[in-house]
Amino acid sequence: MTPTSNVPVFILCGGLGTRFREETEFKPKPMITIGTQPILWHIMQTYSRHGFKKFILCAGYKAEVIKAYFLNYSSMNSDFTVDLKSNHLTVHSVDHDQDWQVTLAYTGELTMTGARVARAAGKYLGDAKHFAVTYGDGLTDANLRHEFEYHLSHGHVGTVLGVNPPSRFGELQLEGERVVRFSEKPDFADNWINGGYFFFNRQFLPYLSTDEGCVLEKTPLVKLAGDGQLAMFKHAGYWACMDTQRDRDTLNKLWDSGQAPWKD
Repeated sequence: MTPTSNVPVFILCGGLGTRFREETEFKPKPMITIGTQPILWHIMQTYSRHGFKKFILCAGYKAEVIKAYFLNYSSMNSDFTVDLKSNHLTVHSVDHDQDWQVTLAYTGELTMTGARVARAAGKYLGDAKHFAVTYGDGLTDANLRHEFEYHLSHGHVGTVLGVNPPSRFGELQLEGERVVRFSEKPDFADNWINGGYFFFNRQFLPYLSTDEGCVLEKTPLVKLAGDGQLAMFKHAGYWACMDTQRDRDTLNKLWDSGQAPWKD
């Protein structure tokens, strides 16, 4: 079985994040913080807990902010000495436990999601038989090792994490004009949505295009599903996507309270 440590994880980090304009004027959306760390760090921590160590960050808008964060990661989280004349930096005892290999891949300023994956995979997939893809704004407590094992077991080209989150709104059931059932933010029952954590084998690459307008969720995944090559790994636990300021505030409250489901 392929060890998870050998599976590259492509994270989409290049979008404009227009709903967070006050913050994304200065940094890309994945660098918006939850607690003291960017949401990107939290996503990588989730993968790391399940043995994934190789990350390819598909950057675009304000890529320099992500680059600076990881270039300075060890020094900012450790004691160090700098010789100002030679500009030589010595990092002393490293005060973090992230044993990650992080590749920053610039994939274009306005490139769509499918093209970002195609461009980065063309350079950095190497000879890996399988790879992961996710977005830079979703958190979950799903067991990603189990999802990968499921991906290997069914033999299809792709696997998507299916999630069943509660509705944002209360549900009313009517008989005529009379409400007969009121449910505050009910579950979607057996309706599953894309949770954004994918695994693919390299046979997925021909479905993608490096053309700037290639959207992962459109032609590539629609065709993959139409070919009967996309399976779903059901996850009934925690999942959240940071789409709005309200979402960000909710995630911060969970983190600050020590009750963040994606933490452990």
